[in-house]
Parts: sequence; structure tokens; C-alpha cells
Amino acid sequence: MKTSVYRKEHFNAAHRLYNKSWDDEKNERVFGKCSNPNFHGHNYELIVKLTGDVHPETGYVYDMKKLSDLIRDKVTNRFDHKNLNLDTEEFRDLNPTAENIARVIYDLLRGEIDGGLDLKITLYETERNYVEYPA
Repeated sequence: MKTSVYRKEHFNAAHRLYNKSWDDEKNERVFGKCSNPNFHGHNYELIVKLTGDVHPETGYVYDMKKLSDLIRDKVTNRFDHKNLNLDTEEFRDLNPTAENIARVIYDLLRGEIDGGLDLKITLYETERNYVEYPA
């Protein structure tokens, strides 16, 4: 019987949404205040969901301490208190929308977690705006 476990973490990061091939006027029209040339920030809430079978010997789907350490190593240490556009390789040429951030986090974690477990990323950019990947 499949069971899901969740780990919630947070990180703070700045970013600017813009398309390098557009002029400032078009970027502002499409992205609004989120295209501020001086950047803006969010207090991101991250939920990592793993779904799989409970191991008969441990009673775990996944060791939550191990998951916490993995998220810290692969995600929060990389993105917390950073300017995503300027300080990270992942977003040097990728627009750091919530959708893209969730996909990048998924890719960073997926290779580290047993492929027999389903992985889902939920990322809250604000209390009211969040994304899930994969959908």
C-alpha cells in the first residue's frame, strides 16, 4: 500500500522575472512589478512529497532525517539568501518563475532519491500563489 511522506522547508531569495530578448517596456507589461530591474524577494515555502511502499524492516517510506539533509544540501544551501538571477548557475539563463524554480528543485532531488519513489515538489511563492511539479 502506497504511503506519502512530506518534508516542509523554506528559503528566502530575490529574483527578477524578465526575458532577455525583450525590451524593458515589454518585460514590464508581461511581468509587472516582478520585472523590477533592482529585483524583489520572496519567502518561499517548499514541500517535498515522496510516495512509495513502506519498507517492512524500517517502517519508513523514506528516512525523514535523510530527506531533510538532502533538501538542505541540494536546495536551501544553494538558493537561500541568494539572488537567483545573479548568484546561481541554474537561473543564469532560465527565468526564475515559481514554475521553473519547482522544476529545478525536482531535478536537483530526483537523481538523489530512489526511482521507485514518486517525487512531487510544491513551492509557495506567496501564501496564495504556489506551483506543483510534476502536476
